[in-house]
Amino acid sequence: MIDINIISNKIETLNHRKNDLKRYLDYDTKKLRISEINLELLTPETWKIKQSIHKLNKEKNLLNIIVDNINKIENELKEAYIFLELAKETKDNTLIKDIIIEIKKIEEKIKKLEFYRMFSKKNDNCNCYIDIQSGSGGTEAQDWSKMLLKMYLKWSDKKGFKTEIIEESIGEIVGIKSATVQVFGEYAFGWLRTETGIHRLIRKSPFDSGNRRHTSFSSVFIYPDIEEKVNIEICLSDLRIDVYRASGAGGQHVNRTESAVRITHIPTNLVTQCQSNRSQHKNKEQAMKQMKSKLYELQVQKKRKAQQKIENNKLDISWGNQIRSYILDHSKIKDLRTGIEKHNIQSVLNGDLDDFIEQSLISGL
Repeated sequence: MIDINIISNKIETLNHRKNDLKRYLDYDTKKLRISEINLELLTPETWKIKQSIHKLNKEKNLLNIIVDNINKIENELKEAYIFLELAKETKDNTLIKDIIIEIKKIEEKIKKLEFYRMFSKKNDNCNCYIDIQSGSGGTEAQDWSKMLLKMYLKWSDKKGFKTEIIEESIGEIVGIKSATVQVFGEYAFGWLRTETGIHRLIRKSPFDSGNRRHTSFSSVFIYPDIEEKVNIEICLSDLRIDVYRASGAGGQHVNRTESAVRITHIPTNLVTQCQSNRSQHKNKEQAMKQMKSKLYELQVQKKRKAQQKIENNKLDISWGNQIRSYILDHSKIKDLRTGIEKHNIQSVLNGDLDDFIEQSLISGL
């Protein structure tokens, strides 16, 4: 006979963890806010403004991620306790084994929700942009940038996030010089924000007839789609706006008219580009929206770095920007911040990034 007391204690432990979740995820506040939103959505005035409905539904969906899941866990724990009492009376070993399986499933759900504690920073719940920029290394670096683009697109797909390539500048021979991807999904920025930095590739180059090892760099910059949450003032005289013909392989995401827009913020040298629409006006509007988001995230990062310098007296910031090394001929990918190593190269390049991302969030990066 399986020791029922052990199972009973496990259920009690999970119940305590569930109660802790309710407390530090502000369950009661979120539940009350959902009720308020439901009332607002019943008001005729709300439906007159399409944007208000969108914002309210988006907020409600984010709140429901926490509230609905906690409610399900609570009900499942109650059921587990009821069936355990039944198993005590009937001494049914098969029922006890089923309860153990259900308890393991409940624990996995609790672990998943506990991870949401990591998403405590401002704008973590926002959609976001991924900027990929080819660095030193010529053709090799441009090929590497394309590999990174595919990696993030595959990761996003596995997470159930939607993506749209806003801009893609094709390399002279292979790969890309740069790309911007918009990622849509709950806590997209929270998941991706620690991926900002320099990604270094070391491999025997397929473009080198001597089969020598090459080191290439590409930068990744993640910034939130801040929508209308903050007011970023941009002086028009600080901007250079260029219009050009979209480059690329074509297809539904790239237009062929001279409507692509590139905006450069001269004081910071930040650049945003958009070529996904046929309308020059829409591309300009999207590029300006990205610029505001990018300037906002730059301000946040500057404050964070200044604070780190005060607290930790970090001197070598430029080297610290290298976050991960991908050493393909040694079958090793190492995160330089957390020490996490992976040896299944192809799996990582196919979007298996969660171990890296989760550890960086747990480390508070």
